[in-house]
Amino acid sequence: MIRPPGFRGAAFGSADDGNGRDDPKARAAISRRLDIPAGWAWLRQVHGDVVIRAEVPGSLGEGDAAFSTVASLPMTVATADCYPIVLEGDGVAGIAHAGWRGTAVGVVTALANAMAAAGSPAVRAAIGPGIGACCYEVGPEVAERFPGFGAVTTRGTGSIDLPGAIAAQLDGLEVWRSGICTHCGDGFRSYRRDGTALRQVAVAWVA
Repeated sequence: MIRPPGFRGAAFGSADDGNGRDDPKARAAISRRLDIPAGWAWLRQVHGDVVIRAEVPGSLGEGDAAFSTVASLPMTVATADCYPIVLEGDGVAGIAHAGWRGTAVGVVTALANAMAAAGSPAVRAAIGPGIGACCYEVGPEVAERFPGFGAVTTRGTGSIDLPGAIAAQLDGLEVWRSGICTHCGDGFRSYRRDGTALRQVAVAWVA
């Protein structure tokens, strides 16, 4: 798993780590590796901007971001080209799932605002592996939603710099990026590449 430097409770998984959200054995193995409880909180992801406060393990319902001030409560999102984002502050952690739809509606902004409104603002953010502009072919109807973040794939087709757009929504925070493309990088699930139903997970917790 990838542990972003300077973060106390954040980890981004690869294909080899399995889908800890849905596979109890993978979740137990990840939990042992990270020294966190095996009882996780998870979201029914829908590519929106709903943020849910996590108090106990289990399903949090429909949403694409969660935060908690409860110590050692792991929260997770599952991805296979979309971006996992972890926000961290003093005694608080948050996590978000952002593809182009979630980014367009500002899910990470909604998460940061919810954390601040709860009296526990984020101070740093980590953007995990996701599909890069090198591989993310989109039509003009998507590109026009991201002015200033248009790009070109290695095939010469239209693309967007999705992690750049996400980072712009985190203005004021220290931002770390993995820089890994799940489509052309080694060892990651990619729906665009394979049409896979399998996912890797990211985990955030208050350490």
